[in-house]
Amino acid sequence: ILNRGIGRRATAESSMNVHSSRSHAIFTIYVERKVEGEKARMAKLHLVDLAGSERVALNEIRGQRFKEGVQINMGLLALSNCIAALTDVHRRDWGHVPYRDSKLTRLLQDSLGGNSRTVMLACVSPADSNSDETLNTLKYANRARGIRNRVSINF
Repeated sequence: ILNRGIGRRATAESSMNVHSSRSHAIFTIYVERKVEGEKARMAKLHLVDLAGSERVALNEIRGQRFKEGVQINMGLLALSNCIAALTDVHRRDWGHVPYRDSKLTRLLQDSLGGNSRTVMLACVSPADSNSDETLNTLKYANRARGIRNRVSINF
C-alpha cells in the first residue's frame, strides 16, 4: 500500500532537485489489540514525509508548480506555528494551538500535542550550496524537539 501511494505522489523537476516532491505524504496505520475480558486498546502510527520548503527564486518555478510551492510553504508555516505554540512557555499556558490553520496540522494534531510519542528525522545536505536550507531544516527540527508530550496508556 505504501509503494502504491508513493507511486501516485506528484513529483516534478526543479533547478534544486530532479525528483522534487510536490506534496506532503501522510501514511497512517491503525492498530487494535483485543484481549479477551479486557477493553480493546487502539493506537495510531503516522509516517509523514514533508515536502521541502519551496524557494521560488532558487527553483525558478512558474505556473502550476508555483501554486503547489505556495501550498507547500503554507502547510509548513502552519506546522511551524503549531510547534512554536507547543514549545513557547507563555503560549502553552494560554492554551491555544492553531491546529485548524491547515489540513496538515489538523491531521497531525494528536501527534504534535496529544498522548503520543513523536520522532522527527531531518534530511539535510552536506553540500555548501545547500547550507542555508540545511540550517533552516536543523532550526525547524530543533524547535520541534522542544515539544513535550505526556504519554499514557488509554484504557
